Amino acid sequence: MVTITWNQQLVKKNNKALVLQLIMEKEPISRADIAQVSGLHKATVSSLVNELLEEELVFESGPGESSGGRRPVILHFNKVAGYAIGIDIGVNYVLCVLTDLKGNILIEKNQLVNRTPYPTILGTVQNMIQSLISEMPGSRYGVVGIGVGVPGIVNKEGSVLLAPNLGWTNIQLKMDLEKLFQVPVIIENEANAGAFGEQQFGVGQDYQNIIYISAGIGIGVGIILNKELYQGKNGFSGEMGHMIIDIDGKPCSCGSRGCWEAYASEHALLEMAGENADTLESLIYLAENGDEAVKNLFQKIGNYLGYGINNIINTFNPDQVIIGNRLALTKEWIEEPIRNTIKNHTLTHHQHEMRLDFSGLGMYSTVLGVSAFVVENFIKEESKVL
Repeated sequence: MVTITWNQQLVKKNNKALVLQLIMEKEPISRADIAQVSGLHKATVSSLVNELLEEELVFESGPGESSGGRRPVILHFNKVAGYAIGIDIGVNYVLCVLTDLKGNILIEKNQLVNRTPYPTILGTVQNMIQSLISEMPGSRYGVVGIGVGVPGIVNKEGSVLLAPNLGWTNIQLKMDLEKLFQVPVIIENEANAGAFGEQQFGVGQDYQNIIYISAGIGIGVGIILNKELYQGKNGFSGEMGHMIIDIDGKPCSCGSRGCWEAYASEHALLEMAGENADTLESLIYLAENGDEAVKNLFQKIGNYLGYGINNIINTFNPDQVIIGNRLALTKEWIEEPIRNTIKNHTLTHHQHEMRLDFSGLGMYSTVLGVSAFVVENFIKEESKVL
């Protein structure tokens, strides 16, 4: 009997994860091509692929094109071996989606809410998840996990320490959902998730250093440096909606004054609009129909967004800044003032080869980001099974 040491198990686990990752990223691909790209021996690749076939994580088709000799059997990632659930909890909405393991949205549920207490939100989320599961196609692994993006400070254990715009403090959302559904749950700041979503599926796919501005009722920032999500020591990075742009300025929901989000968010916009409109959609309607006062409001918001983005560009020198969440719907009116503010205030060298883009995923950046986190975790855990 051959005894497999811990080191051998670790090597095998890592090799298996590498092979699966290559199939996911480069499908359709042959065993020979995997061996060539990975540097692994052909026999090792063949053994690991056989395990992945048994686990139904990959499947064969073919044969493929030959470069001489026998035509190779082609491998594909089985994107419907299981499904992920992604959830974005906003101040005034909850969006839930069911995706396959490649991030394609199969089913979605959207519900409007209004500063609802946590127990009610938990019940709403529970009902939406159950509805998704009831409509989910059959698969070997079923729901592989649930990912949730929230607008607040989330620690690495998945506790929501503070979400001022939701009125949440020390909320154990991860624990509550795992107890209800008995699957792995990942809780992440919604801006971090949005940045990851854009990097994986949206306009950020070709860039190394990305700043994602989630501009909704509040403002959050997701930071990707050298293709890696930057989360800081405790996972609290990106709370740049609370950088001070006006000392002793307007009060903010965080308890401070003069914060960027008090001037440049959807909440600030609606506050400035007063009785003219009570939703972003109604303001967009008025602007589309030529209301100059509303257009001027959007321009003002664009200028304020530009002031904060200027500080961020001067700090991080990114390849790309992406504006997402609900204020991205107002691109027609806020893009020019943002660009003008950057042009007039940002250090010249920082502007060179720096792109400003609006989200390519719209309202789906965060749900696709947390869904991708779930799939990544599932693949990592499955690769541990020897």
